[in-house]
Amino acid sequence: MANQSSRYPILCASFNQDNSGFAISTKDGFKIIDSNTGRLCYDRAVGAFIIVEMLYSSSLLAIVGAGEQPSLSPRRLCLFNTTTGAPLREMTFLTSILAVRLNRKRLVVVLQEKTYIYDSNSLSMLDTIDTVPNLKGLCAFSPSLEGCFLALPASTAKGAVLVYNVMELQLHCEIDAHRSPLAAIALSSNGKYIATASEQGTIIRVHLVSKATKSYSFRRGTCPSTIFSLSFAPSLQLPDILVATSSSGSVHIFSLGFETNQRTKMSGSFLGSILPYSVNDALDPAHHHVLHNAVSAGVRSYAVVRKVDKVADSSSSEIASCRAIISLIAYNGYFQEYTFTLNSQNESTWSLEREFNLVAVISGNAETS
Repeated sequence: MANQSSRYPILCASFNQDNSGFAISTKDGFKIIDSNTGRLCYDRAVGAFIIVEMLYSSSLLAIVGAGEQPSLSPRRLCLFNTTTGAPLREMTFLTSILAVRLNRKRLVVVLQEKTYIYDSNSLSMLDTIDTVPNLKGLCAFSPSLEGCFLALPASTAKGAVLVYNVMELQLHCEIDAHRSPLAAIALSSNGKYIATASEQGTIIRVHLVSKATKSYSFRRGTCPSTIFSLSFAPSLQLPDILVATSSSGSVHIFSLGFETNQRTKMSGSFLGSILPYSVNDALDPAHHHVLHNAVSAGVRSYAVVRKVDKVADSSSSEIASCRAIISLIAYNGYFQEYTFTLNSQNESTWSLEREFNLVAVISGNAETS
């Protein structure tokens, strides 16, 4: 996720495919940091980069310069080896590179009006997708080889999203998710679900990719807000939660599992009998949990769910509580990690476990405040 404004020290931030590590870039260079410990794994001070993407915890990085010097052109993609400190391959494009995604089989390069699909190993081009003007390089990618999908905006007038099967190299579906243009997209790691937010930022929708059908609608708030990031919890089936950050400075968690139970309860009520699920979901705040003022309003932020643990009730087989680890990067230069706990009564708590200055991470361990 690249910063559209240079007034903050972080130019771009991205977690790897399993959220075990993340990369940040500043005007001086980029850093790779371990998510679990805050330990600096790699640091290279050679200038500003707008894209730094990891391949899990391997030595391979996909990096794109910010253009502040000729050797760091925003049109040049460098596949970089952190072990040798040398480029493996460089690829130059006609226009600026806006986003890069990769897994062990595919490399995706997003330009303003074209997206290229490559074989990650041979780097042979497999396909080219012509897209609507995508000025922000908006995209989502599921790294699972069994459900490897790429999502791109399908319209500049409304919130339609194109879902492309990257392994089979064919269009899977197109989903009309919102009336306004898209602002954020996320695919679950297994490729089964896609979450979207429009430029209004009031409603978050989740669709089942296989059938292109809407599964959930969540109301973030009534006032418009820019959604900076969306991220599902890791899961082999239905993710338990979805996390979002917005320009209000809040972190939002939507409980997908709890929301499913609420549908059963709501259907038996008078209101549930006369309103469709799509309206119920938007009106019912029970599955929405907010941490206010996590960062200053207007500061771009990026949050992921790194881990989810479920605790069973000792007297029954039902889940008594859900505990999630939320990691957040604020572009003003700070990393935060929260423990989010939700019990069976839908009562939630947030606990800040650690916070440190990303720019100041220079050796072995981060300085925690």
